Amino acid sequence: MNPLSRAQLFAYGVFGLPLAMVALPIYMFVPQFYAGQFGLSLAVIGSALLLARLLDAFVDPLIGLWIDRQGGAYRRAMYFALPLLLCGFVALFHPPQSLGQGAFVWFLGALVVVYFGFSLASIAYQSWGAALTQSQAQRSQVTGLREASGLVGVVIAAALVAATNPNWLTLAFVLTLTASALLLLRYAPRPNGRHRAEKPGAGARQALLANRPFRWLFGVFLLNGIAAAIPATLFLFFVNDRLLLAQYAGAFLILYFLAAAASMPLWVELAKQRGERFAWLWAMLLAIVTFIWAYFLGAGEVAGFALICLLSGAALGADMALPPALLAAVIGAAGHSSQHEGAYFGVWNWATKLNLALAAGIALPALQFMDYGIGTTDANGLHALAIGYAVLPCVLKILAALLLWRSPLSEV
Repeated sequence: MNPLSRAQLFAYGVFGLPLAMVALPIYMFVPQFYAGQFGLSLAVIGSALLLARLLDAFVDPLIGLWIDRQGGAYRRAMYFALPLLLCGFVALFHPPQSLGQGAFVWFLGALVVVYFGFSLASIAYQSWGAALTQSQAQRSQVTGLREASGLVGVVIAAALVAATNPNWLTLAFVLTLTASALLLLRYAPRPNGRHRAEKPGAGARQALLANRPFRWLFGVFLLNGIAAAIPATLFLFFVNDRLLLAQYAGAFLILYFLAAAASMPLWVELAKQRGERFAWLWAMLLAIVTFIWAYFLGAGEVAGFALICLLSGAALGADMALPPALLAAVIGAAGHSSQHEGAYFGVWNWATKLNLALAAGIALPALQFMDYGIGTTDANGLHALAIGYAVLPCVLKILAALLLWRSPLSEV
């Protein structure tokens, strides 16, 4: 393909903004919202998140195979996904106040709908981007702009979540989803013509299993994703109960994601010069040496936690931009471009959701088991919260960095 223009990159990349507004409020606002409004326990909420994510995650590979079989049906998938996203999001954040004992069923049902719409949209969207170019410079530009748009969406969502009023969040989501979808579907570049695969299921599964660099990348991505998902799930609990800084929660989130957005051009440039693997490894090391400090923080330490948000946010910029670019490189190196992008990103999204499901489904019930409850002042409960929020993610991040260091990904 010819080099992508800035207008084409923007038309493609801006759709990442509303997609990013889906995940963060669910994991950072919904648990407290449903616990406060309907009295659902952390164990029940965590179980619902785990169940919905597991149901959704195992559909992802099938979505990817369907997209491949249709010859890259990116636009068609979007037309199916958009109504599901809108209806599920509105239902989740605007439940009837008279639900009573039916709150759990409504919560789980809304989660399933919004997750399915999100899966369909995100797999098609990411596969579309991977099929646009195999140029290393443009590859990182595509993912960088997409993830930068996502970070803008996350900042907007964080600011609106801090206001604790779902009406503004829903309005912002509906407006940005509609506008960016119009740009994407009308002006985003289309990959070169693709042929429908007669039997994409068997061929794609065999291609993925035989691709050694993909197996390494998948392992790194899984470990690193769990390491990121646990503190995302526990953030509000840590800030509210451990630090006693609930009034600063929104500011901390905005600082964190602004730092990620500001750092992203630096990681993209480093990836152009030294490769995505090299840049991602240094970002992991930055995250580890920064985030472990959170374990030692006590109540009222605003400056200390703000610095942690700033530096770990800078590392997040690499986590968002570089792994999808590495995956596009792995697909291209294996000769699977314009053939199996849907299958690869179906499995990729399955891993993303499994990470989030495990974080919510294990961390929240485990904290409740260890005597942590919302608003507790018990020393043992707060200590368990600090270990879950800071220490466990760093251990997992170290394992991910070691795996990345030993991987053959420098060859792609």
